[in-house]
Amino acid sequence: MQDDRPVIALTPGDCTGIGPELVARIVHDGRLAEVARIVLVGDARVIERGARFAGVELTLAPVESPAKATFDGDAVPIVDLGNIDPDALPLGEPDPTSGRLTGDTLARAIEFARAGKVDAISFAPLNKRAMFLGGWEFPDEHKMFAHLLAHEGPFSEMNVLEGQWMTRVTSHVSLREAVDQITGPNICRALQLAHDTMRKAGIETPRIAVAALNPHNGEGGLFGREEIEIIRPAVEEMAAKGIDCTGPFPSDTVYLKAFAGEFDSVLAMYHDQGQIATKLRGFNKGVTVTAGLETIFTTPAHGTAYDIVGQGKADTGASETALRLAATLVRQKARAAA
Repeated sequence: MQDDRPVIALTPGDCTGIGPELVARIVHDGRLAEVARIVLVGDARVIERGARFAGVELTLAPVESPAKATFDGDAVPIVDLGNIDPDALPLGEPDPTSGRLTGDTLARAIEFARAGKVDAISFAPLNKRAMFLGGWEFPDEHKMFAHLLAHEGPFSEMNVLEGQWMTRVTSHVSLREAVDQITGPNICRALQLAHDTMRKAGIETPRIAVAALNPHNGEGGLFGREEIEIIRPAVEEMAAKGIDCTGPFPSDTVYLKAFAGEFDSVLAMYHDQGQIATKLRGFNKGVTVTAGLETIFTTPAHGTAYDIVGQGKADTGASETALRLAATLVRQKARAAA
């Protein structure tokens, strides 16, 4: 019988953070075996230390490639890169060497994806600053992925929480830069990308609310004219092209509408405008998706939690959801191609 479960490469993220113990806890009991065939990509020593921290026992089965992995026993297949000695790195703090090796590990997983040996990549939390200082000189991992995939065209991160797909016009830039980047064309591109990504996820007609930039939706121009001169015209332009988008709405209430079920997504103007709302809604539930790239990437929306590393209490909720969402996106992609 053909096994149609997607093959997902799972990487441990920053080995000085909680990623390795999250990964070890997830794979040790096969709790996600019904939705995906998981292949670990990383250093076996990192995973083994993560298992000790998590208080679980693992049997690893080294393979040269995900294509050589088998999934009919208790052993967890791993492409052991042998590139990280976790005991040689500081625990519970960002480190450039760890950042470089985290990037190297992700790059290897991307090679497998490009070769068609895995269907998606899910990665445990990483530290952007550590990766940058380690030589992966990108402001975030999404731009690194786009570079390694030689991607041309729009892409962005989206946060998914309980069926809500949250996105933004600007992302990992300073707030001052973000305001300068809020332009009509950028808003239109963000709306198109959000619409297309949600359709690929199986939402036939995504309903997108657009947040205002200024307090009280600008109060009719009293607190700024961006809503009048930039945001609303962009929303109207994309609505005329068939995208179900409305707004702008005051940003302090639009998420209440979305979480009540009136919308499938909110387009924020800048990073924290959306992140604060979604993380308050469910910190250990949110997932980040890299939208717009050919390869499917998912990761928990929280960080490396350096303050609780090694204590065995890291919550796997968002990591499990990230893997489930990756599997769903693979299936939807296959249906669309059929």
